Amino acid sequence: MNKGYINKIIPFSSVDGPGNRTAIFMQGCNFNCIYCHNPETIGQCNNCGMCVNDCPQNALMLLESKIKWNEKNCCGCDNCIKICEYCSSPKAVEMTVEEVINSISKTIAFISGVTISGGECTLQKEFLTNLFIKLREMNISIFIDTNGSVPLWVDESFVNSFDKAMVDLKSFDEEEHLMLTGCSNRIVLENIRYLNKIDKLYEIRTVIVPDLLNNKRNVNEISKLIVELNPQIRLKLIKYRPLGVRNNLLKANIPSNEVMEELKSLSEKIGCKQVYIV
Repeated sequence: MNKGYINKIIPFSSVDGPGNRTAIFMQGCNFNCIYCHNPETIGQCNNCGMCVNDCPQNALMLLESKIKWNEKNCCGCDNCIKICEYCSSPKAVEMTVEEVINSISKTIAFISGVTISGGECTLQKEFLTNLFIKLREMNISIFIDTNGSVPLWVDESFVNSFDKAMVDLKSFDEEEHLMLTGCSNRIVLENIRYLNKIDKLYEIRTVIVPDLLNNKRNVNEISKLIVELNPQIRLKLIKYRPLGVRNNLLKANIPSNEVMEELKSLSEKIGCKQVYIV
C-alpha cells in the first residue's frame, strides 16, 4: 500500500520522542478513549458536508459527493472539527510515501528523527512499512507512538522497520481499560513484553485522570511491570488537561502538581529509574 490516511504533520515536536522530531499523526483509531485529546483522529470522514457551511474562509467544498479541503484558504479555526459528529476531520488527506518523504525532506537538517502517532498508527502498518524503508535509506531515526492494540509479534517486517516504540497503557486493570477505551488491554500488555524482549520499547505512557481512574493502583502496577522488564524503561505520567476533549463524555479535574509528584515518587520507590511528568 503506497497511500496513507494522515491527519496532520507537525514539522517540529519536542514531546514525541527524543530530540526535535517530525510528528506524523495518522487518521483512524480503534479505541474510543473517554478522555481522548484528539477525538478528530478517531473516525473517517463520511463526506456528509455538515462542516462546509461553517467554514468562514470557504476552504471546504462538497464536490461530487466528496469533501475537498483548500489548505491555502484555511485559517486554522477548526470550526469543521468542532461541529463534526463523527470524530473526524475533513482536513485529513491521503498521501503517498513519496509525498510524506517530500514533506519531511524540507526540514530534515533540523530534526533528530520522525515519530508516527495517531489516531492509531499501526492500523496502517503496511503503508508505514513502505514509508520506513525509505526513511531508513535517509538514516532517519523512526519511532512509533501506539496504543498497543495490534499484535506486533505477527508482523516481523513491520517491527524490523522502526527503531523504538512508545506505548500508551491506558489502564493496567482490564475492566477499567474496557470502560475507558471500549477494548481489552491483553494485547497491549503482550506487546509491551514483546517489544521489551526485542529491545524496542522506549517508553510507557499513562494519563492521570482524577475521579475516573484508580491512578495510584495504575502507577503502582505499571511501575512493577517496568521493574520486572527493565527499570531503565521510561515511564511518562501525563497530566490530564481538558484540551480538545469531548465535554459530553467527561468532565474531570486536572490533577494537582502534588498528586503528580506523589505518583512519581511511588514509581521511583518501586524501582523505576526514569519517571517523567508532563
